[in-house]
Amino acid sequence: MEKLGLNIKLLCEIASVSKSGYYRWLIRSREPEKDHDDYILIEEIFKNGKAKFGWRTIQMELNRRGISMNHKKIKRIKKKYGMITKIRRINPYKMVMKKTQEHRTFDNILNREFNQPFPQKMFCTDITYLPFNRRLAYLSVVKDIASGEIMAWHLSPNITMDVVLRTIDDLKQNRSIKNLENVVIHSDQGFHYTNPEYISRIKNLNMVQSMSRKGNCIDNAPMESFFGHFKDDVEYKSCKTFEELKLLTQKYMHYYNYERPQWNLKKMTPVTYRNHLLRSSA
Repeated sequence: MEKLGLNIKLLCEIASVSKSGYYRWLIRSREPEKDHDDYILIEEIFKNGKAKFGWRTIQMELNRRGISMNHKKIKRIKKKYGMITKIRRINPYKMVMKKTQEHRTFDNILNREFNQPFPQKMFCTDITYLPFNRRLAYLSVVKDIASGEIMAWHLSPNITMDVVLRTIDDLKQNRSIKNLENVVIHSDQGFHYTNPEYISRIKNLNMVQSMSRKGNCIDNAPMESFFGHFKDDVEYKSCKTFEELKLLTQKYMHYYNYERPQWNLKKMTPVTYRNHLLRSSA
């Protein structure tokens, strides 16, 4: 600046900074950015996650690559470089059909006891809608509360009883399940789950029904969580046909069960965690 005929002292006075402070800033500005390499790694993971990864997911991905990084550093770098995680919105889907007199409800056996120690003893189930190409599809899922594993699912273009009945048929065909007798299956009080046909199907499998209290979506939080992750991770709105959406859903279910580690599952995938629980209880 002095070579250009500028008075540094005068400029510092105008900017309300000390001369020594200016020189300290000048020295630091010429030093290499200490966070640069870590920033490049975190930014790559963050972008691959479509700006939806928080520090936990980023740390797990770094661990998977053999890189150990403190969570405070990850949070600091994210804040420093403006990597703001997108927060998913609450699912607005509500079952609006009214129950008839022949429909039945059941007690809340689960009672928000989401920390289940044994796999394949307590399942939860629900339906969500997926808008695509000016149409709607309906996804029915059964999830193991202990392991987080998706045990059965069915995608339908129609919100008929078939969407839940086919899901239960798929559950019955799941070869990884040793026995469905006395397994609890928890749902909300929606039309499908209070329907006599569904109740009969569950009873014939010797399973036990449990239901959330009316209007309490938190009672079925594991399913709300899964649908949130699904809608975050899957580009379902870009699908042009139902068949394309079904293939995308099938790929994600495999990814979720076998490839996607979860923080609250000791950083394991659901299938790996299920096997871990089975070995621990043997």
